Amino acid sequence: MKCYFTTVDFVLFALLLVASMVIGLYYALSGGRQRTTQEFLLADRSMKCLPLSLSLMASFQSAVAIVGTPAEVYANGTQYWFIGCSYILGLLIPAHIFIPVFYRLQLNSAYQYLELRFCKTVRICGTITFIFQMVIYMGVGVYTPALALNAVTGFHLWGAVLATGLICTVYTTLGGLKAVIWTDVFQTLVMFAGQLAVIIVGVQQVGGLSDFWRKIREGDRISNVYNAQVQRYLSSRTEKEAIMSCYMAFPCLQIALGLSCLMGLVMFACYGDNSTLNEQFFTSKDQMVLYFVMDMLQNFPGLPGLFVACLFSASLSTISSAFNSLATVTMEDLIKPHCPSMTEARATLLSKILAFLYGLVCLAMAYVFHLMNSSVLQAALSIFGMVGGPLLGLFCLGIFFPWANSTGAVMGLFAGLVMAFWVGIGGFVTQMPSSIIMHSQNCTDTVATENMTMATVTAILTAVTDKPSKPVGLHGLYSLSYMWYSALNSSVVVLFGLLVSLLTGPMKEQDLTRGTVYPLVEKIHPFLQMLAKPKSCLGSSPEHRVICTISQSSNVYNLSCTLVSIVVDCEC
Repeated sequence: MKCYFTTVDFVLFALLLVASMVIGLYYALSGGRQRTTQEFLLADRSMKCLPLSLSLMASFQSAVAIVGTPAEVYANGTQYWFIGCSYILGLLIPAHIFIPVFYRLQLNSAYQYLELRFCKTVRICGTITFIFQMVIYMGVGVYTPALALNAVTGFHLWGAVLATGLICTVYTTLGGLKAVIWTDVFQTLVMFAGQLAVIIVGVQQVGGLSDFWRKIREGDRISNVYNAQVQRYLSSRTEKEAIMSCYMAFPCLQIALGLSCLMGLVMFACYGDNSTLNEQFFTSKDQMVLYFVMDMLQNFPGLPGLFVACLFSASLSTISSAFNSLATVTMEDLIKPHCPSMTEARATLLSKILAFLYGLVCLAMAYVFHLMNSSVLQAALSIFGMVGGPLLGLFCLGIFFPWANSTGAVMGLFAGLVMAFWVGIGGFVTQMPSSIIMHSQNCTDTVATENMTMATVTAILTAVTDKPSKPVGLHGLYSLSYMWYSALNSSVVVLFGLLVSLLTGPMKEQDLTRGTVYPLVEKIHPFLQMLAKPKSCLGSSPEHRVICTISQSSNVYNLSCTLVSIVVDCEC
């Protein structure tokens, strides 16, 4: 079943693209007209905290998350919502450790830090790893939502891909980081409006808030215990505003996560367990969300177009961030160090060309994924997540451990990448048979009887009735949730990097560049003293002691004594 767009829906979708283009043209023709790399890549370090925080939120909220999170909550309940708790650490650590270090060093690229802390080799390794990560993500980020939209609505696949890729490439190339940030602000508002429209209409279709709450409670969908960014920070006017933008991004991220989870709950309240969603032969859960949206909003002209605008706003904001950050790291980390005499005008022109070329690479990667099946798309998304952990570990190794040296950094990054691909690809391969069984199990009984062999039915019955055994050995490692990949891989980088550094000779204090290491021990030492200091007993009486001192003047010794009253510390 496909629900097609009306004229109003197409108009709303077109308005999103036109508005994004207009913002890019405005910043291309106003102000300094993007004539310097400082303006094009870092917005002249003039951005305030409010647009920065909204831009950060838009970059995090990808199109894949908008259609993937509701499907996850529909299937498994609100435990996914607890991922919001991790945002607290994701806020405090960058705000008080990474941002001050990077901002005070006046960096144009985060990977400049790696050369200051270690050497040029580490910087190049980190840059190439990041480029590999983002190139994969760009293709997936553009193609995946377009594919889901095509499967459910009949929206032209390559029309969606080209519209997203080309519009994003043009306004990023013309308007620079200022255009990226302000289009992110506009697209954030569109995202919120689209999700709210779906939630409000869905709740009304269910029968109101009371019926909505009753159905999700009866369906056991409420958990019992339930209650590319450095560059954005560097574009702020002051270090204080950079930290404030980080704090302001936190509630925005919570709102975005909350809206996505509420959409999943509304889906369940509308359809329940035995729903028409299970009767549709979807190749991915992403299509379930779009089918629900088109089904709920088909009698409200314009609202389907608003949600599609919401979906592509998320895609545009994420991809534009990737274009700009890739142009920045390529220019600052790979080209400028080898061309120190390059003029500012030529560097700016080359930065714009790089942004445009990465836009074309994005479209090429989308076509590559078009030639592959959905399983490879899933693998590509996993690869993007696997590479982020080792990069995090590399920066943590440099910032927190002053004795880590360049050899340890390179070997640690290599070990982290090996671990990442070993666990990630191993887990993907071992889970393929079970995913096939679960996909077959989602079909209705009639279809299953007609289309599945007796062996498949037997396998399904065994999977349902037998108690699953706990994986052991390598299978236990491969069964690790992808949400732990980053923690595992970054830990491997740090531990292996420290071990190699100690074996090859720790870095000496005089060889460290000033400001590249966060004084962790000095910061936590007062807190450790407070914890270690014994408390005095309540109500203890003072003890009188006589303290005597001996002093010498020429050949005469003088003895002086003083009576003092003190409270003796003791453990209560």
